[in-house]
Amino acid sequence: MFAALSYAELGTIIKESGGEYIYLLRNFGSFPAFLLAFYQGLWSYDGWNNLNYVTEELKKPEVTLPRAVMIAIPLVTSLYLLVNVSYFAAMTPAELLSSGAVAVSWGNKVLGSWAWLISLAVAISTFGSANGTFFSGGRMCYIAAREGHMPDILSMAHVQCFTPSPALIFTSAMSLLMIIPGNFSSIVNFFSFIAWIFYGTTIAGLLYLKIKKPELPRVPIFMPIIMLIASVYLVLAPIIDQPQIEFFYVILFILSGVIVYFPLVHFKCYPRFLPWVTLHLQLLLEVAPAAKNVN
Repeated sequence: MFAALSYAELGTIIKESGGEYIYLLRNFGSFPAFLLAFYQGLWSYDGWNNLNYVTEELKKPEVTLPRAVMIAIPLVTSLYLLVNVSYFAAMTPAELLSSGAVAVSWGNKVLGSWAWLISLAVAISTFGSANGTFFSGGRMCYIAAREGHMPDILSMAHVQCFTPSPALIFTSAMSLLMIIPGNFSSIVNFFSFIAWIFYGTTIAGLLYLKIKKPELPRVPIFMPIIMLIASVYLVLAPIIDQPQIEFFYVILFILSGVIVYFPLVHFKCYPRFLPWVTLHLQLLLEVAPAAKNVN
């Protein structure tokens, strides 16, 4: 909740789409633009910041963002608690621990022949989550390209649907590549590790913004401070408790952006064929440069 409120404050101050990317860019400039089990639990609640990726497309974000946070987060939390209470009411601790899919086991025990409804509900929920993630996920590449940090083709929108289709296609392709080599648990753990690095950096940007522009509206300062402490803990805890070489690779992967940043962004050393590729992709995908819309 504190994290979502902190992000809501950023969304009302910086009324631009792009989530963490645009907040880091506006606060720090273009360059810097618990345990593994806890990561698994936090994965269920991830998505509290999705609206911040599409801030430009919201009407009155200073009203919509806080309202969405205050309604959605308690509602989802209550539903999750009620579901878990029903698990404990119908199943023994041994059954919970031995089950590979608790919801399915609960359905078999409580619903009997109607247990298939659980699988259907999970599929519908997964589709809804994927739809929301797909809607917001491509906006980061879209905004980064618009700011000159990625190829221009990713900053374009479809001429009829007005959606950033190149960025969405690129994000989908990268997602498919990411799921090929690993299992679900590894993907969740390493995604959460990376995510909380950027969540913490973004909240640090919010605290910096409070110092730089104290006249702007704000949430109580203890909320971003708690969020920052939690982010630092969630990044350091798995490294200290269960150090793995994979975490080192993840950090190297993030820092490798420096190698790309200086020649391509800072010095603008683009390949000569890039404009030709951009032109043909633009014709193929029927996209055009999109106007910036900041209220």
